[in-house]
Amino acid sequence: MKLARPHGPAGTPGLTLFDHADELAMEVPTSCRRTGRCHECIVEVRRGMAALSPPTAAESFLRGSYRLACQAWIADPTVDIDFTPLRRKPKILTHTADSEPMPIDPAVTREGEVVLYAGAPIDRYRGRLLGLAVDLGTTTVVAELVDLESGAVVESASFENPQRFGGSDVMHRISYDGAHRGELQRSAAAALNRAIRAMVPRLGTSHRTLYEIVVAGNPTMRDILFRLEVQDIGQRPYKSLIERAWRCGEREGTALNEPARALGLVAHPAARVYGLPLIASHVGADTAACLLAAGMLDATDRPTMLLDIGTNTEVAVAWRGRITVASCPAGPAFEGGLVTYGMPGYEGAIESLTLGPDGRIRSYRTIGDLPPQGLCGSGLIDLLAELRRHGVMTEMGVFLGDRRLREIALLPEHGITFSRTDASNLAQAKAANVCGQLIVLRAAGLAPAAIERLYLAGGFANFIDVRNAIAIGFLAPVAEERVVKIGNAAVHGARAVLVSLTRRRALEESVRTMQHVELETTPDFFDVFVEGCQFKPMPTTLRSAAAIA
Repeated sequence: MKLARPHGPAGTPGLTLFDHADELAMEVPTSCRRTGRCHECIVEVRRGMAALSPPTAAESFLRGSYRLACQAWIADPTVDIDFTPLRRKPKILTHTADSEPMPIDPAVTREGEVVLYAGAPIDRYRGRLLGLAVDLGTTTVVAELVDLESGAVVESASFENPQRFGGSDVMHRISYDGAHRGELQRSAAAALNRAIRAMVPRLGTSHRTLYEIVVAGNPTMRDILFRLEVQDIGQRPYKSLIERAWRCGEREGTALNEPARALGLVAHPAARVYGLPLIASHVGADTAACLLAAGMLDATDRPTMLLDIGTNTEVAVAWRGRITVASCPAGPAFEGGLVTYGMPGYEGAIESLTLGPDGRIRSYRTIGDLPPQGLCGSGLIDLLAELRRHGVMTEMGVFLGDRRLREIALLPEHGITFSRTDASNLAQAKAANVCGQLIVLRAAGLAPAAIERLYLAGGFANFIDVRNAIAIGFLAPVAEERVVKIGNAAVHGARAVLVSLTRRRALEESVRTMQHVELETTPDFFDVFVEGCQFKPMPTTLRSAAAIA
């Protein structure tokens, strides 16, 4: 099944793509009554762009294959047009691992019929005290509506980040935001507002009972939402304006706190938006939230490690009262980019598989149990491990047998193949993860085998087969029984900060002492990277890891 829904062979001239979406019962967001002002109805035109009217002034912020559905008119009705809204159905991890009960001491409280924020009266009691915890990811967004009097999650929402028109990774988003300031912020705010308007009425109340929003995200995502300039994050030394100001002594920390109405978010007029503190460079508030959720701020007497794997992978190692962190620019290969039949974790993606001795897929499972369209990250890890296990591919990504072979058929009946170029791009993405894990472990003075707990956070990490990931060197060789998948730890940490000022202050204090490792300035970074490109397990000891260089 295609991700896009074609309107058919004959469009009607004079009608917009929005009109055709109506005919197809396709949901396209809008809040400006199709006048081109809200910029929410962005669609991706996969075929037939030339058959549409030229872009209008309202679409000047868009490039490539993107249009506003309300502005794009059909000029040539004889051409097939294939388009899809920027609201697909990814497989989003929303659950969090079980943990100890959270202390309840939020910023929002009440005394009788008076609602207070940080002790100051802001409203009369309207029957509810609500807060919103948000994991604002580059690819997906998860939001939990929380009862601040009990700490319970009462509603939740998850959706694809609508900022995709600005690029699939943070560097492209930074570049886009520099050229079109405000568009990405408005897009994220509008999506959060849609979620709020959908969740709050189900509780029989209004948005005026929403008093605080807490946001976890990488530095780029967080600061764009807070209407901050992000260009400095995209160039050496990759530090946000907030981090620079903190390190210069101009701020007490890297957390943010702004009025919700200043960010265009639907809530009580006096509601605040709290952005969790950044750690350093690209290691952001999402990593801080994950560390809090994993309990790594408190229990550093035994070696523990956290991995939040994505386009940027964050690594953290806690031991002897010190937390060492780094960010690895892994690139989009394991999220569907640069691989011919790679794709994000959408319906129709192969998420797990086994191969036969001939190198063809013998069994597989797709997201949504739909016909296969390609392979998402967890499926690609299985594929690489199986190719090595059956002797179809060498450690260097070369197919055995005919060394001139550039491509193999995986599912001939569906036309899905895998090439040496695909393997090369995956090898480089894997190598970035290898560098992050080995160099941070070395900085902490630990061998991989010494890690007593390896926490895997986030959607991708929680869906991978640990044994296969270790076999190809994607994960450090930690005993499988020591690997713990902790679900969406970022939203869990955001919720902990939402319901507890004690945890909030502890996190703000902890990030000030974390040690950040700049991987690219490590003397033997290139040697570790080259060795990491091979599809083989990482070294188990610190000595053998050092011998790579």
